[in-house]
Amino acid sequence: MENQSHMDLELRFGAKNYSPLPVVLARGEGAWLWDVEGNKYLDMMSAYSAVSHGHGHPRLLAALEAQAAKLAVVSRAFHAEPLGPFLEKLCEVTGLERALPMNTGAEAVETAIKAARRWGYRVKGIPKDKAEIIVADGNFHGRTTTIVGFSSEEDYKDGFGPFTPGFVTVPFGDLEAARAAITPNTAAVLVEPLQGEAGIIEPPTGWLKGLRDLCTEQNVLLILDEIQTGLGRTGKMFAHSHEGITPDGLILGKALGGGLLPVSAFVSSHEVMATFGPGSHGSTFGGNPLAAAVGLEALKVLEDENLAERSARLGARLKRALQGINSPLVSDVRGKGLFVGVAIDPRYAAARTVCERLMARGILSKETHETVVRLAPPLIIEEDDLDWATREFRAVIGELESECVPSEAQA
Repeated sequence: MENQSHMDLELRFGAKNYSPLPVVLARGEGAWLWDVEGNKYLDMMSAYSAVSHGHGHPRLLAALEAQAAKLAVVSRAFHAEPLGPFLEKLCEVTGLERALPMNTGAEAVETAIKAARRWGYRVKGIPKDKAEIIVADGNFHGRTTTIVGFSSEEDYKDGFGPFTPGFVTVPFGDLEAARAAITPNTAAVLVEPLQGEAGIIEPPTGWLKGLRDLCTEQNVLLILDEIQTGLGRTGKMFAHSHEGITPDGLILGKALGGGLLPVSAFVSSHEVMATFGPGSHGSTFGGNPLAAAVGLEALKVLEDENLAERSARLGARLKRALQGINSPLVSDVRGKGLFVGVAIDPRYAAARTVCERLMARGILSKETHETVVRLAPPLIIEEDDLDWATREFRAVIGELESECVPSEAQA
């Protein structure tokens, strides 16, 4: 079957909740992908950071195959051999004390919300059902009904209410707004250190450190969602490491599964995790032996191959090349490590158009919020391949610039 036949089948039988680029992928290796017609593409998306290790990393495949041949799923009704070492490694890497494994990122966020509320009631002494969690405008933490309820993106909420109360939204990067929003009923502040879905938005330098100090001063938990930004993506193991802080709770996912499985976790302190007891929270598949074995190996590979350092070096190279594009179409280049957003002036072209032109040249990326092209390749990408991608990006911008003239009404 050719690309179009596969797409027609998917459109006929699937819900239309995505708008993918018109390509049907069949195989991947390292930083490269092939479609069903044999066309080759450089992956500059990494499945939203889930494939940071590259497609089909040999060590991860070996761990997957070895564990699958022994034992895959037994539920948490029993102990399983790989789970303890995986949890120990998570705590070692994060500098925190206990981990609660789940599957998807959204599940880990829900776990963090439940933990923060229980801590608020049982430790801080917040009155029953009055706990509040401060979140940031422009956030993206997942798609459950609780989570979309505190999103500032109306499309994510339309038709899904009523929503869970108990969330207070403040501007991202505004420390004083967070300070003003804290009350005796505030249990936690839940933020991304760098917003991905919002368009690779960086907060002011010092904001995260200030937030850490504020939460300590006010006896409020600081919980960071590093599902996209964690595990080497921004040039350090975690994005919060750029400001030298440690959160009270850390949410991980995506790259934790090595591009093979959905693996996530909420990692926190003894005090916070002690609020959970048998029956209070769980998941049939969370922490299953297969996921634990792959997650453990994914963490080891990140360290052994120095992927965070590689991300920092190659990310700086990528950003320099993109910032060197002198075109009215490019209004901004931002990000850290191999997590870069290129803002496209909508008067000239849509970010989707840029992604479609890149695809025609053998490069896969995806727009976010209609105006930003996200460039986040696997951390194992080769320097020459990255350079080729930036040259092709420059060529696409030049091509569009020659075709497009902003209308007087928009100018």
